Amino acid sequence: MSADSRLGAEVSRIADNEERVMLMLGRCLPHIVPNVLLAKREELIPLILCTACLHPEPKERDQLLHILFNLIKRPDDEQRRMILTGCVAFARHVGPTRVEAELLPQCWEQINHKYSERRLLVAEACGALAPYLPKEIRSSLVLSMLQQMLAEDKADMVREAVVKSLAIIMGYIDDPDKYSQGFELMLLSLGDPSERVVSAIHQVFIPAFAAWTTELGILQTTLIPSLLARIEKLLKQGEHGLDEHKLHMFLSALQSLIPPLFSVVLQNAPFTHRLTLQGDIPPIEVTRFPRPASPLQDVATVVGSRETLSGLLILYDYQLEHEGTTGWDSLLWVVNQLLPQLIEIVGRVTVTSTTCVHEFSRFFWRLCRTFGKIFTNTKVKPQFQDILRLSEENVDALTGNAVLTKATVPVYATGVLMCYNQDEDRKLLVGFLEDVMTTLSLSHAPLDSLKASFIELGANPVYHELLLRVLWYGVVHTSALVRCTAACMFELLVKGVNETLVAQRVVPALITLSSDPEISVRISTIPAFGTIMETVTHKELLERVKMQLVSFLEDPQYQDQHSLHMEIIRTFGRVGPNTEPRFRDEFVLPHLHKLALDNNAQATERKRIDIATQLFEAYSALSCCFISEELVVNHFLPGLRCLRTDMEQLSPEHEVILSSMIKEGETKIENRGIGQAVGSVSIAVSLVGEDAKTKFLSKMGQLTTSGAMLANVFQRKK
Repeated sequence: MSADSRLGAEVSRIADNEERVMLMLGRCLPHIVPNVLLAKREELIPLILCTACLHPEPKERDQLLHILFNLIKRPDDEQRRMILTGCVAFARHVGPTRVEAELLPQCWEQINHKYSERRLLVAEACGALAPYLPKEIRSSLVLSMLQQMLAEDKADMVREAVVKSLAIIMGYIDDPDKYSQGFELMLLSLGDPSERVVSAIHQVFIPAFAAWTTELGILQTTLIPSLLARIEKLLKQGEHGLDEHKLHMFLSALQSLIPPLFSVVLQNAPFTHRLTLQGDIPPIEVTRFPRPASPLQDVATVVGSRETLSGLLILYDYQLEHEGTTGWDSLLWVVNQLLPQLIEIVGRVTVTSTTCVHEFSRFFWRLCRTFGKIFTNTKVKPQFQDILRLSEENVDALTGNAVLTKATVPVYATGVLMCYNQDEDRKLLVGFLEDVMTTLSLSHAPLDSLKASFIELGANPVYHELLLRVLWYGVVHTSALVRCTAACMFELLVKGVNETLVAQRVVPALITLSSDPEISVRISTIPAFGTIMETVTHKELLERVKMQLVSFLEDPQYQDQHSLHMEIIRTFGRVGPNTEPRFRDEFVLPHLHKLALDNNAQATERKRIDIATQLFEAYSALSCCFISEELVVNHFLPGLRCLRTDMEQLSPEHEVILSSMIKEGETKIENRGIGQAVGSVSIAVSLVGEDAKTKFLSKMGQLTTSGAMLANVFQRKK
């Protein structure tokens, strides 16, 4: 027998007790592992762990655990799960002291490993081992490791795992001083550029953090007020440009706190003693008070079970309906402090920011759906109604009710009134929108709040019929001001409504308004007609709209209607580049040419300046379209020459740009003609060449194309 080699020595002295078996495995495994195929190495995990667990020598145990964490070069999901399962089994067996001394150092060593899969293993291990670590290590070293990885790791999947492990840490932490660190970690994660990380913070971290703050008794006194304070600060700083991303961060966090808040309300309710929170009661059908499954599933998780939750909801709704909020401090806080503050914040949000309106609407929608219909009807709606104060006496003095022009209107309409979508709610919503439209119109107030409501509601086809009903109310209203508003609002609705509704409901309403006794109402229909030409493909429908526009342009009664011509040119400039080419070629360009020619003979300087401003913007928009050679020669260039004639007297700066455009167009046409047979068919050409386009856009950048700015630079030559 040969005992000269390492292997020979092992074979020659077979272990005769458990300790010697462990010693032998400790000696042999480091030599076995490198010779096992990578794809099969997980088969060694039980052997490595068992040996590391029972081996008497600390140095050998450390080597074995090092092998475990380096066993597979880039462990996949299943391999990591196997390693972590083994780590947890090891931790259960050896206790907190050895987990801290033996397993944690292996994690720390690989925190900056070049392979993301290994760093992912570390992030997951911190969470998996959290229950088995000494509590002071859990809330110090492990928390610091995860915080470092969250801030520095470049891999989305690693940061996602970090957030999930942090949630587990929050489930075990019992040091109140760590609240601030937890809050900062929440904000850091919410600002992460990865959707995976943000999703994890909402699904896992915030519920765990909220549960801990509930235990500490600071969910309502500290956590929620801290987020509200940051939103208010953001709105104050954002008077000249709001950081919408940060607003989304804070509001989404608040939204994720609604289920935990409702759980606190239920658990602190006067009737709680009637039910055991352990869930040992039979299921109760909650058909009288339907609510969505998702928010309440979150609540059920906190409360204990679906059955317990069902019973609590029955009592909750009964108490609200018959006894109110008496002796119910948690709910009183929501009603008397949270709601008024939120509504006041909404009143300071920029109503023209579609994103902000949408975010707050979603928040109130979830709040109302979670807290229930009785709560919405008796606690939320009255607070909004008190602030909005829609009544006849406010019609002539909107200055006392400026809130009607704020985001409060669309948030109430879309986040509260459309929350339950039952017949009574829809009637209330229709009536509210009709009242807002009337009040704003008769007060000559901005329509932004009404437009924001239509944009938010119009995003869902379910509400198109309802919005059309509101607008028809405006079409037949006795006041021309309200009819003008209805005409304006149709423009918003056209893009989202299907062509059948456009044909059956929108166009007939606009045709009715286009023959209104008041010229202002007729003019107000032009943008909507233009948008139809831009978005609809149905030929008969387009022809009807085209005939109406022809009437506006060619009927003698409109010959001197300066406001009408301004609106038509503005609409042509907006929809011309996107409309059907044939409509642009046969209708828009010839009529712009005629309007430019007529403007040369305009005797009133102010009107001439206004029309020239709009023509300049329209031609600027159309100059980059592909236009046939024939149209360039017959209409586009002649129209530009007419406009240049006006600009020679009114604005030398613009005259230079127009001359450059005309010269470029003429050069293109001349170059096309060389070497081509006489009578060749027209071909599409880009009017403005790249050089001229660059110069033109550069000049336009200096001058600014908004009508108000251009009008200010017009001066007569001296």
